[in-house]
Amino acid sequence: MASLHWRAMGIATNVVLGTRPVRRIGFGAMQLPGPGVFGPPRDHDTAIAILRRAVDLGVNHIDTAEYYGPSVANELIREALSPYPEELVLVSKVGARRDDKGGWQAAGSPSELRSGVESNLRTLGLEQVPIVNLRIHAPGAPDAMFDDQVHAMVRMRDDGLIGGIGVSNVSADQFLRALELTHIVTVQNLLNIVDQSARPVLDACRERNIPFVPFFPTGSAFGNENRVLASPVVRDVAASIDATPAQVALAWALAQAPNVLLIPGTSSLAHLEENMAVADIHLDDAAMNMLAVAELAGGH
Repeated sequence: MASLHWRAMGIATNVVLGTRPVRRIGFGAMQLPGPGVFGPPRDHDTAIAILRRAVDLGVNHIDTAEYYGPSVANELIREALSPYPEELVLVSKVGARRDDKGGWQAAGSPSELRSGVESNLRTLGLEQVPIVNLRIHAPGAPDAMFDDQVHAMVRMRDDGLIGGIGVSNVSADQFLRALELTHIVTVQNLLNIVDQSARPVLDACRERNIPFVPFFPTGSAFGNENRVLASPVVRDVAASIDATPAQVALAWALAQAPNVLLIPGTSSLAHLEENMAVADIHLDDAAMNMLAVAELAGGH
């Protein structure tokens, strides 16, 4: 495996996230809780070690949510990293909650959004969350509820509870509407080799120099089949450059635009090292053309 260095292929270039520069490969805390992102981790000590190793490797952007666990991911982050490094940008999200069986439920009313932010402050041990994403449960056309949600986020920013506002799982119309209502510092949408439906949102972010963070860049963590990692084309490209399919998927995402930030997550120290080594991987034109075929084939 290639050794880690941030100068490879422009990965050293910092992207301003909110008010602070971050490296393009961060860490997502979603996989730290137990199965189904619910309950305590399988191995508490390993979860703590992963977070500390990520920061040791140069990560200064960590994505989390109060409903990961719930509370589990935030509490692990606080235990492992508080007092937080000055350069670390913590990004959380609101707009969902978990039921007592681990089901995912919408929680998007203004009062629920505020309660979610307050829970993040408590479990992370912060007076202000640097960035909070408004997570839309079901993306669609802008409506009065969406406007109310954005206004609720603005009030919390004005009250000092959050530093910057992001949006997640939004349609292109919702993103543009959010920009009409307030300053948006980041967007987090589904994007990977076989699902590029968020390409219009990515393009709009690139035009405005707004960081775009793809979630599930290596394919969905849920379900029986991962269409990205199971793709014969992705596997062939990986074999040709002595990389893993996941590394190819991450490198492809980075290559889409200079404003793309990654937040690959894992519950394994070995996989953390592999994810960070994507900084050394370059996909040439031949590899990118092959991966374009994977998109057209839907990963098959």
